[in-house]
Amino acid sequence: MQRLLNWFTQVYAVGILNLRTLPQRFGSSAATVVGVAGVVMVFVAVLSIGEGFRATLTETGSPATALVMRTGADTEMMSLVSLEDSRIIQDAPGIGRTPSNGPLASPEMLVLVDVPKISTGTAANVPLRGVTPVAFEVRPKLKMVAGRKFVPGRNEIIVGAGALREFAGLQMGDTKQWGRTDWIVVGVFTDGGSVAESEIWADLNVLQGAYNRGTIVSDVYARLVSPGDFEKFKAALTTDPRLSVRVVRETEYFAEQSTTLTNIVTRLGFLIAAMMGVGAVFGAINTMYSAVATRTREIATLRALGFGGGPVVISVVAESILLALVGGLIGGTIAYVVFNGYHASTINWRSFSQVAFAFRVTPALLIQGFVYSVAIGLVGGVFPAVRAARTSVAAALREL
Repeated sequence: MQRLLNWFTQVYAVGILNLRTLPQRFGSSAATVVGVAGVVMVFVAVLSIGEGFRATLTETGSPATALVMRTGADTEMMSLVSLEDSRIIQDAPGIGRTPSNGPLASPEMLVLVDVPKISTGTAANVPLRGVTPVAFEVRPKLKMVAGRKFVPGRNEIIVGAGALREFAGLQMGDTKQWGRTDWIVVGVFTDGGSVAESEIWADLNVLQGAYNRGTIVSDVYARLVSPGDFEKFKAALTTDPRLSVRVVRETEYFAEQSTTLTNIVTRLGFLIAAMMGVGAVFGAINTMYSAVATRTREIATLRALGFGGGPVVISVVAESILLALVGGLIGGTIAYVVFNGYHASTINWRSFSQVAFAFRVTPALLIQGFVYSVAIGLVGGVFPAVRAARTSVAAALREL
């Protein structure tokens, strides 16, 4: 017990000595802190792109809403549903109903239109969705925040808040030409931060005429009485010999849409962090080697007084980790202040349409950044610590 107590006392004594000499090594120590801060900032910032994109898609919709597409279709853009099929879907069990619009089943058509980005001026594929009035009841979170809804039968469009923020020419009163029709913007809507805010909406019948689609739609959104009615609804449609459809929950569909980009961004973030981390590790090693070299006399004298190699190793590694943690804290703070909530848009690689979203620096990302900084400090301090522990008494005599 006494031996263990002595060991901790030695660790404490050497650690205090290291901290007291930090001001003498401010330049090299600051370089390590800045290097680690840069690594953590970039690491967290890149991963916040994927986290924000994933959150936008996975938070879209409700488990009580089902999406019905043609069998084999992975996205709405690849799906085609006939008018007759959409009527069969509207009569399926489990669908909610309203006195005004009847079944809460919304046949919808989706096309992509070119709209220039405000930031770059380059053309981007923005979803233009044709809907009927029941679509607004299928999506209860959708609210008009400016102007009004389009009037059925007119060449009018309403714009999602995200699309308005990211793309040019979508202000109230602006006119756009898509298909064979000139469209005028009459309103702006929000939908609780969902992917719908990246879209432009128009009357379904007008959009079908503008693109010569006849009565064909892309899919049908159905709001069920409750989430528990999904399996009954799905079974009724997938076993109906008149239909060849795929039925998924709206939440599951958009979660699938987020996987490709999220995986790409995550891998890219770890690759960049690994490359920058190598530089930060070498910076930490140089800093700690410099620290050991400037304190050769003190370390060797401690060894001569009976201090063991273990306390010396731990003290040097602890200092390295401490510097890295300070850098991680600074880098994480900068990433949160600068990037959290930053609005951008990018392509959804499943549907090739643009999605407006906000970067999201989550607590989990910050923890990952801190853990990475600890790893950098640990690796950067090990080799100098071993060298310090091997310092001989003779080295101390040469320094006198």
